[in-house]
Amino acid sequence: MEFRKIDLGAWPRKETFDHYVSEVPCTYSMTVKLDITVLRRLGVRLYPAMLYALTTIVNRHPEFRTALDEHGQVGVFSQMLPCYTVFHRESETFSNLWTEYHPDFARFLEAYQQDLTRYGHLTGMAPKPHTPANTFPVSMVPWASFEGFNLNLQKGYDYLLPIFTMGKFYPEQDRWLLPLAIQVHHGVCDGFHLCRFVNELQDLVNDETVFG
Repeated sequence: MEFRKIDLGAWPRKETFDHYVSEVPCTYSMTVKLDITVLRRLGVRLYPAMLYALTTIVNRHPEFRTALDEHGQVGVFSQMLPCYTVFHRESETFSNLWTEYHPDFARFLEAYQQDLTRYGHLTGMAPKPHTPANTFPVSMVPWASFEGFNLNLQKGYDYLLPIFTMGKFYPEQDRWLLPLAIQVHHGVCDGFHLCRFVNELQDLVNDETVFG
């Protein structure tokens, strides 16, 4: 994993970044209804499939890999990994796990299952040690669907990476829909970038050759 610092003097986005980080700090979220009919028809396990799909699209575009390092310098990670919640029914608490990404879904699914088997039953916020800096958060609240979802982070204006939250999927006519909330920082991600992400994500989950 490499963290490449951005040359602010040559960065076309510098003025926008400065505006939404220093002058008018701004994060925003958008909730979409993702069509997961293909995944349901193929019988694919939804959570790891979505972790794979989200990470694949995140890794395509630098605006979703841009972050601040420990010195407050802005840069871009060469690759991102998903850090996701696992629910413990007995204690009604959750833990955060992370899994190495692989562009082949079968290999990613194998790595996910290994992490879940080894660490999924352990309590505590981070049972798998050494969470790397190049992770982004994903969670799922499968007990209810939602039309909108927003996170309120005390230090959110310093957090540039995307945050994803999924809800309970549901049928609508002949389709299955999954609520997906995406929270981003306006300093690095505009509406254009977010809409492109959603469209590419939908195309990916529609691709039977990837998950079949």
